[in-house]
Amino acid sequence: MKKNSSNIIKSVVAVLAFGVVGTVKGGVPLNSLDGPGGVAFNPLAYTTGLKLEEGPDWISKPQVGAWYVKLPGSNIEWSSYSLSLSLADRVEFSYAANLVNAKDYGDNSIEANSLGLKLKLVEENAGDTAWVPAISVGAVYRHTDSNTTDAFGLDHSGFEYYAVATKLITQTPLPVLVSAGVQRSDEVVYGVVGHNHYGTAAFANIDVLPSENVAIGLEYHQGINVGDGIKNADYWDGHVAWFVTKKFTLVGAYVSTGNKDKGFDKLGVDDGFVLSAQYQF
Repeated sequence: MKKNSSNIIKSVVAVLAFGVVGTVKGGVPLNSLDGPGGVAFNPLAYTTGLKLEEGPDWISKPQVGAWYVKLPGSNIEWSSYSLSLSLADRVEFSYAANLVNAKDYGDNSIEANSLGLKLKLVEENAGDTAWVPAISVGAVYRHTDSNTTDAFGLDHSGFEYYAVATKLITQTPLPVLVSAGVQRSDEVVYGVVGHNHYGTAAFANIDVLPSENVAIGLEYHQGINVGDGIKNADYWDGHVAWFVTKKFTLVGAYVSTGNKDKGFDKLGVDDGFVLSAQYQF
């Protein structure tokens, strides 16, 4: 794992170094752990990518994200690298590669890949209103390559479907971004352990923007019951995002994924910290 950790840290540092030279506004949506534009776990209704300065205006520039998750209580290190772009500010495509080392679970090299598609159905403030949220639906295909998947008798592949509404409220003393949605998924531990039966769960985000380049917020994802006595623990995180430049964003977070000793009916992998670097070309 020392070699893997070194590669993870070098990759994150490389993204940071590249992003610092950015000159044009970073911000949400970020590329989430599995790719779609959102925060860490949850998608937002917004699509990713800045518009091209020259050329067709129906395709965005690509957006890249890197995440590093350290969960000391369960001895897990988790990294994610993703790419996304959008068409006509309506359709978003995303890809993410997740690399997980879970030594306490007997698996040192879990690889999970995700492909995402999001469709924005309603534009924010549609009809010249000040209260209509952006509304999107989306799907994510996940495939995991893990010895743990076979040991638990789980499937290697599965889909996630979601609907989400997001609104930036500017009538408050400080701008507040709120988002909530519902997800249908068969994921076990965010899909990196495997897939079982489908269940439904809710998720939500709230962020306050005390200045134009800082966001402070909370993220919540309800644990999904995927059958056969397996129920994922609830996830939440508290995070701070710093929009360093108009293209480059840094994120730090504390995350809780549930107690690892609670068993399969509250399947969690403990608490830890999260770092992310995001770049919009």
